[in-house]
Amino acid sequence: MQIIGNLRMMDKELVDCQPQYKLPMYDVLEPINQIDMNHLIGQTIRIEFEGYFNSILSGEKMNKSFGEGLTYKEFMESPIASPSIMRPELSEIHNGIALRDYEWEVKHHLQPHFVYIALTSNFKVGVTRTSNTPYRWIDQGAIQAIILAEVPYRQLAGLIEVSLKNHISDKTAWQKMLKGLPETDIDIIEIRDEMANLVPVDYKSYLSTSKTVHVINYPVVQYPEKVKSLKLDREKLIEQKLVGIKGQYLIFENGVMNVRSHSGARIKFSF
Repeated sequence: MQIIGNLRMMDKELVDCQPQYKLPMYDVLEPINQIDMNHLIGQTIRIEFEGYFNSILSGEKMNKSFGEGLTYKEFMESPIASPSIMRPELSEIHNGIALRDYEWEVKHHLQPHFVYIALTSNFKVGVTRTSNTPYRWIDQGAIQAIILAEVPYRQLAGLIEVSLKNHISDKTAWQKMLKGLPETDIDIIEIRDEMANLVPVDYKSYLSTSKTVHVINYPVVQYPEKVKSLKLDREKLIEQKLVGIKGQYLIFENGVMNVRSHSGARIKFSF
């Protein structure tokens, strides 16, 4: 079967602790199909790059995308690429101040957020809307996650995260994450409680005491010993056996492809 269209990041649903991945395909801006990726693990798939991207917002044709499928102008102006996406502490919408788009930021940032501890390549702290769990954890390749705090708006979550950066990472080492399960003898609840003790007193009232650990088991048959990044604008064609999926990465026998970073790419997908 062959489908010609534009890539988007994979949709996912957590079923019995395992993500079920669907790959959306678009004809520029029109959804045309969804591919069940879990069923393709163990099969050879072919992804051929047509040589260009279409913006996921406007459909504009471009040789290179910015952010995750945007034109340069969109990357500089769209709220989905706002500085407060990467740095939540910069959000000002709770004060009535929008960085880029008032209505969008009210909908996405003036909402309850979690500060969480996740085990990805190692233990890390992160921020997400409460409505975006467990999807955010899946996209990061977390195998465990636990809530540290729940707050009413994005900036407050960012300030708690910033207060802990000297004690725990806020980044995932993606290559290490893709090599398999991180080795640790420390319980994630222990890490969460340690970080809770380090949160400034002004934020203590937002701390969670939940003992619920969210566990995620990815559909991976074989983890790579050495992680080689496959990029469509360089490779042009990827034709390999799919051996697993973790985060937004397709894991092949000889390399990995980040689907998120290829948003908007025009491809022929065959299986």
